[in-house]
Amino acid sequence: MSGAVLIFGANGQVGRELLRAAWPDGLMPVGLGRGEGDITDPAAIAAAIATHRPVALVNAAAYTAVDKAESEAETAFAINRDGPRHLADAAARAGIPLLHLSTDYVFDGSKAGAYAESDPVAPLGVYGASKEAGEQAIRAATDQHIILRTAWVFGALGHNFVKTMFRLATTRPELRVVADQRGCPTPAAAIAAALATITGALLRGNTAYGTYHFAGDTPTSWHGFAEAIFAAGHRYGWPVPKVHAIATADFPTPAQRPANSVLDCAKLTAAFGIPAADWHAGLSAMLAECRAEIDAGFSALIEEKR
Repeated sequence: MSGAVLIFGANGQVGRELLRAAWPDGLMPVGLGRGEGDITDPAAIAAAIATHRPVALVNAAAYTAVDKAESEAETAFAINRDGPRHLADAAARAGIPLLHLSTDYVFDGSKAGAYAESDPVAPLGVYGASKEAGEQAIRAATDQHIILRTAWVFGALGHNFVKTMFRLATTRPELRVVADQRGCPTPAAAIAAALATITGALLRGNTAYGTYHFAGDTPTSWHGFAEAIFAAGHRYGWPVPKVHAIATADFPTPAQRPANSVLDCAKLTAAFGIPAADWHAGLSAMLAECRAEIDAGFSALIEEKR
C-alpha cells in the first residue's frame, strides 16, 4: 500500500527524525506542527485527514515538561490524554491505524527487573498519569493501534540530556548527576526507524496491534550515561568534566521520577523483528552530526578564558 503517513508533532525531537527516516517504498511522511495539526482540536485533525487522505497516523506530539506538569495538569491532560483520544477517534472513522508514542513514566519504577508490557502501570506524577490516560483513551477508541513506550530519548534534533551535558560542561569543570535512577537511553532516530518499519508492516497485513516497548539495549544510570557522553566527546578533543554520582534525594524536583525505567523490548522483536536500539552507536552518530554545534560551544568558552 502507498500513500501519506500523517506525522503529528512533527516539530519535536522524534517528529523531526520521522520526516527524514527511511520509510518503506510507497509511504510518504507528511509532517504537521501544532499550527496545522493541533491534536487537541478534533476539527483540525479532521481537516488534515481530509486534505492528505493518509493511510496511517503517527502521534509524536506530547506535553513533555515533566516538572511543569505538576502545576499544569489541565494542559498536560489536554495534550496527552484528550489529544490521543481525538486522533484515535479520527483514525477509527477513517479505518486507518494510529501509532502513538508513550513513556516509561507510566510505571512507578519499583520493579527490580525490566518492565514488560503486561506489568501493571502506576504513574508517580501528572506527566505519567496523563500519558497513561492517553493510552487508555486510544485502546477504547480503536483496535488498530500501536502504543510504543520508550524512554530517555536523545538525538541531534531538539533538546535532550546529551546536549544539556555538553552545555553545562562549557561552564562547569565538575558536574553532579543522579546515579540511582536506571534506564535505557534511546536514540530518536532509532524510534523513528522503528515506527516506519512498524507502519509498513501493518499496511502489508501484519495485525499485531497493541502495546510495545522500544528502548536502548543496555541499562545505565543518568550518571553512567553522562560518563558515556563525555567519553564519546573526548574523541573529538572536547573537555571532560569530573562527573560526581549523587542520589535522587540530593537533586529534588517537583515531579518524582521512577527509579527503574528499564524496558523489556522482546515483544517488539518477536512481532516486528525490531531489536532494542544500540544507544552507544546512536550516541556516536548524534555527536558526529552535532560536532560543529558542540565545537562552537567549547570554542566560545576558550575565547572567554583568553
